[in-house]
Amino acid sequence: MTPAAIGLRVHSGWAALVVVAGSPRSPSVLDRRRIEIADRAIPGSVQPYHAARELGLNKAESFLKRCADSSCSLARAALEKAIDDLSASHQVIGCGLLLGSGRPMTTLEATLGSHPAIHTAEGEFFREALIQATRECGLSSKGVREKELYKVAAARFGLPSGDLEHRMDDLGKTLGPPWTQDQKCAALAGWLAM
Repeated sequence: MTPAAIGLRVHSGWAALVVVAGSPRSPSVLDRRRIEIADRAIPGSVQPYHAARELGLNKAESFLKRCADSSCSLARAALEKAIDDLSASHQVIGCGLLLGSGRPMTTLEATLGSHPAIHTAEGEFFREALIQATRECGLSSKGVREKELYKVAAARFGLPSGDLEHRMDDLGKTLGPPWTQDQKCAALAGWLAM
């Protein structure tokens, strides 16, 4: 079986998932898809900290726990599906995840009291669901701050950042549109996880 890795970039309630094989010198994208990681049947789950703020501190914690359990379950199912879709020819060996650069959360009360902290918390919320899901799927996960992605990859692969950016752009030509920035970044994060 040929090794492959999954790269993920989080958005509010969903993530870009790109499965890669090979290396940035001879890249191959095996799959790309959008995965839902917020249960839209739970009102407010797409922006759980925004919704929690409206509930008040007493109800916020249980609401966030419910959303976290649901998001992890959805993420695990999506990862299992991607892995299963490739199981005949490839073995997924790891997962690369783009990280934010926000400050760590303090208390729930402090987070809910600050709109910028709510946005940071939501990004971390969905990343944590994906990290937990990768563990449950038996995959290792490696995170890299998005703003440092090309610098880290250039050092790891011995290629200039500009060359990597061109390779990511060119890869999209073989796939056809859309080949978005979040997919390019997820692909590169996947290669870092191999």
